[in-house]
Amino acid sequence: MKVAIFGQYYQNDTRPIIKDIFVFFNRNNVELVIEEKFLKILYEEEIVGKKYNTFASYKDLDSSFDILISIGGDGTILRAATFVRDSGIPILGVNAGRLGFLAKVQKENIAAFLQIVLEKKYTISERTLLSLETNPANTDIDINFAMNEVSVSRKETTSMITIETYLNGEYLNSYWADGLIISTPTGSTGYSLSCGGPILTPDVKGIVITPIAPHNLNARPLVIPDDTEIKLKVSGREEQYLVSLDSRITSVNNNAELIIKKTPFKINMVEILEETFLKTLRNKLLWGEDKRN
Repeated sequence: MKVAIFGQYYQNDTRPIIKDIFVFFNRNNVELVIEEKFLKILYEEEIVGKKYNTFASYKDLDSSFDILISIGGDGTILRAATFVRDSGIPILGVNAGRLGFLAKVQKENIAAFLQIVLEKKYTISERTLLSLETNPANTDIDINFAMNEVSVSRKETTSMITIETYLNGEYLNSYWADGLIISTPTGSTGYSLSCGGPILTPDVKGIVITPIAPHNLNARPLVIPDDTEIKLKVSGREEQYLVSLDSRITSVNNNAELIIKKTPFKINMVEILEETFLKTLRNKLLWGEDKRN
């Protein structure tokens, strides 16, 4: 078995999680290939001492890998997806962060879940991604897809921006707001949810359009088919506005066109029976619990 490992070292309480993962795989003679920046941190913190092969970009990952283990929170998984891209390598998230919907494996259950991985007793949840094109082209956007959302927002002003929105070429609305979020089902539990958007289960073939603090209160979140091509044209008092693909942010000139649509490939997330999406929702959002008692 060949496993890629990507992660971020946060604080001292991450140390035992990382050690447990390495001890388990080494005991079971699994070939480990570590993201080079992460491995450098592990050497500096003296968490590992053994020599490992490394990967530095998506070009170093191919079909010979069985799985990628992401150690961190949901943000770490979003970064891991930029390495996996269209390779089809499934991602399993080990939660070393706080609130997370993607990083399923909790530190208390690492050994049990890694045994499931070793025996390949898991299923795959395919996650839709969104691609972004700009007209004119923006050379600052080197990774043009997002697993959670593509969002536009005002830059350095308190003034709202106007976002003309078209679906498959037909005019929908001009949102006068702080910004607009175009979210996948995976991202529906993130930024979109905090702005009042609905939660979609990962298998829903839809995209959520959620305005950020709209001036017109009748501008509500909208769910559309995921094969819809979305065109945005943003204008405002400033010369530029911000575009974010997950956590990657760049500036785009006023009146440039943004074309957002579903990518031809998906990201494969490892789904373990004991940690389903619905169970995660109940646990993270405290559904069914009455804190008044």
